[in-house]
Amino acid sequence: MAARGVMAALLLAAVAASCASAQLQEKFYSTTCPSVEDVVRKEMVRALSLAPSLAAPLLRMHFHDCFVRGCDGSVLLDSANKTAEKDAKPNLTLRGFDFVERVKAAVEKACPDTVSCADVLALIARDAVWLSKGPFWEVPLGRRDGSVSMSNDTKALPPPTANITKLTQMFAAVNLDIKDLVVLSAAHTIGTSHCFSFSDRLYNFTGMDNASDIDPTLEPFYMAKLKSKCASLDDNTTLVEMDPGSFKTFDLDYFKLVIKRRGLFHSDGALLTNAFTRAYILRHATGAFKEEFFADFAASMVKMGNADVLTGSQGEIRKKCSVVNH
Repeated sequence: MAARGVMAALLLAAVAASCASAQLQEKFYSTTCPSVEDVVRKEMVRALSLAPSLAAPLLRMHFHDCFVRGCDGSVLLDSANKTAEKDAKPNLTLRGFDFVERVKAAVEKACPDTVSCADVLALIARDAVWLSKGPFWEVPLGRRDGSVSMSNDTKALPPPTANITKLTQMFAAVNLDIKDLVVLSAAHTIGTSHCFSFSDRLYNFTGMDNASDIDPTLEPFYMAKLKSKCASLDDNTTLVEMDPGSFKTFDLDYFKLVIKRRGLFHSDGALLTNAFTRAYILRHATGAFKEEFFADFAASMVKMGNADVLTGSQGEIRKKCSVVNH
């Protein structure tokens, strides 16, 4: 009987999650705010024409929102005592919060009290990819904003040091499978990273903290180049392109780098240790299946965007993304 009770509870939870996701609709604002996508895109075009490197941080912000408490805009909230998600170590390098507020203000001007910050962030992420020459997809909308943001919850974020087992578990926690893992990892085709996110591979792989304590899975010439940029474990400021040569363009070069053992993070290299993810990387490293990968990425982004969303009467529609309404 106890087992049946547990199964019933799990089934109800699954149904509830499915229903919440089903309430998201591509045309959710067709009557209440039909201009929302145009408003967001206008701001995105203006911003990325001036600072194209902003695309990757905005995409990353959406990831970091969805992996913690679901896609509810909680990553955008401020805390007076610095205990919000954005104050946690994994989020200290996020940037673009002021820009999100500017977009939200433009949306509020067009349609007051109508569009959530969570939906604004989902649209921003889509346009960040598309304007970087990546795929376009219709974003299901109707998310509501959460009111809770706690730094301790960011332990749900997959770290760059994770192995394939840990990555698979953390993605599964937000209903993403191993295909979603390898597909979404390719978001590393745009953007930069601070040295401290990977410098242990260069100087402290086993804890010896010396120049010979290196990650043997990293390609030697690439390692030498990284060492020339990141002089020590103490470098907290230098930025390195994740996809050297095309870090502002959403393309398939990421797969070519990973298969050459030039993936920047532990987590990139870890994708070669699983049969499925390795095969996916080998296929797309050829560059011959761009449309297939773009379709996969769009599908995985929509799937991630459904993670534990608040809909209907849940949550609220924040007027400003950094503070709750009351």
